Amino acid sequence: MYRGALSRLYDALAGGSSSGGANDHLEALTTLTYLAAQYQRFKVGTLVLSQSYRNPALLAKMAANIQALTAGRLILGVGAGWKEDEYRAYGYPFPSVKERMGQLEDTVNILRALWQSQPASFEGAFYQIQDAYCVPRPEPSIPILIGGGGEQRTLAIVARHADWWNFNSCPVEEYARKLAILRQHCERIGRNPDEIKLTYLGTLSASADPAQVQRHPQKHYIAGNASEIRQELEQFQAIGVTHFIFRIPNLQTLHYFNEQVASHFQ
Repeated sequence: MYRGALSRLYDALAGGSSSGGANDHLEALTTLTYLAAQYQRFKVGTLVLSQSYRNPALLAKMAANIQALTAGRLILGVGAGWKEDEYRAYGYPFPSVKERMGQLEDTVNILRALWQSQPASFEGAFYQIQDAYCVPRPEPSIPILIGGGGEQRTLAIVARHADWWNFNSCPVEEYARKLAILRQHCERIGRNPDEIKLTYLGTLSASADPAQVQRHPQKHYIAGNASEIRQELEQFQAIGVTHFIFRIPNLQTLHYFNEQVASHFQ
């Protein structure tokens, strides 16, 4: 039964377009709402939304609606944005990294203000709200996940604002190094770093057949047989990672991982 549910979920994600082209991508929040209704046992989230593509106050309202409709199952991941060709294609301005980081911080402040105060006002360097309402107020409060590993700007914003943090596609040693820097930022502002939930995103290539295991010359994959993958995930767990998110290339990988690896952690 669970195997069938996984297959249907994979098909729902992989079959989002009738054209089937290599550049097909589903829009995040509409897809998320559909999946949340279909699979009510799961929490749902974004990894991560570009703050540039939606007005922050509108995003706060959309997220609050999803939280209400799903009985509190949303995790909202946001980032500064980076994909310049997509910005240009859709007509969004593409400012400097510094400005996009400032916009991200304004966005998080507006999300918090609208979810916690009625009415809410905030005057940031890039975004503002004045006597704005967000009703119903999300209950429980929506966790904010911030993704990225920029050591000076991004991790400082994570330390100030994030409930969850995500870093991706690296071996455990690199994740641990970034985590140490995040903890330094937390120490400087007097925040307990244990308040931030640690997550990892990676591409999964799992098979009992070594010939079927794929690896990437520049990007770290979680790759190997069940024993090798369990060992690597345990290393991430040992430094505090509690949630893993995987890019999964096919159903065979999904089933093998679920039956041979996930069951070990359950």
